[in-house]
Amino acid sequence: MTAGRIHSWDLSTGVDGPGTRFVLFLSGCPLRCLYCANPDTWHMRDGREATVDEVMAEIEKYRSFITTAGGGVTLTGGEPLLQSAFTGELLRRCKEAGLHTALDTSGFLGARAEDELLARTDLVLLDIKSFGIDTYRKLTGGELTPTLNFATRLDRLGVPMWIRYVLVPGWTDDPQRIDALACFVAGLGTVERVDVLPFHKLGAAKYEALGIPFPLRDNPVPDPAMTESVRTRFKAHGVAAY
Repeated sequence: MTAGRIHSWDLSTGVDGPGTRFVLFLSGCPLRCLYCANPDTWHMRDGREATVDEVMAEIEKYRSFITTAGGGVTLTGGEPLLQSAFTGELLRRCKEAGLHTALDTSGFLGARAEDELLARTDLVLLDIKSFGIDTYRKLTGGELTPTLNFATRLDRLGVPMWIRYVLVPGWTDDPQRIDALACFVAGLGTVERVDVLPFHKLGAAKYEALGIPFPLRDNPVPDPAMTESVRTRFKAHGVAAY
């Protein structure tokens, strides 16, 4: 029986895909984004073991609620592709149950997602954290290329995408790089929208509880005018941005 390690689950509306959704947070992530709001999901050891059957039984409790609200199930983390077998089996079971499926991923481990897994995914929420190679490395500890390769692969396979872009003043607000990202995104036929997400510090208390420093504690958050200006840049390239 397929099992994995999960952190928690929640219900959300309009944030993690269309409609009201059952959002499952899987444990473990290879990146260390400086603005991460969920440092408690970084390590597999910090999660609890759960079988696919156990997760599906929990989802079933809310089936009528989420389907009536035009929602479904979103797998996030952490990084769900770190546990690709568990993630793939959950997606299969959700599809068999007639539920809309969404995968929230950085794309850094996109090579682990087999075509069969992606065929069971109705929507990928793809986090492109920066369009500058050096900035991406400093911001996340990882490399940008795997994410861009994954985006082009999703487009080739016809998998719908919502691009997520976290706006961090001093890090991801460079107009030229935003324009370059907008051009890249505009060339992907299955991108339905870009969500420009203002950097926030809501996870600061988690860092304190874990006894680790929050790297961007003193970094300013973007004001509404800055956020709207970035959305406008994406729209100028023909991309729906929110």
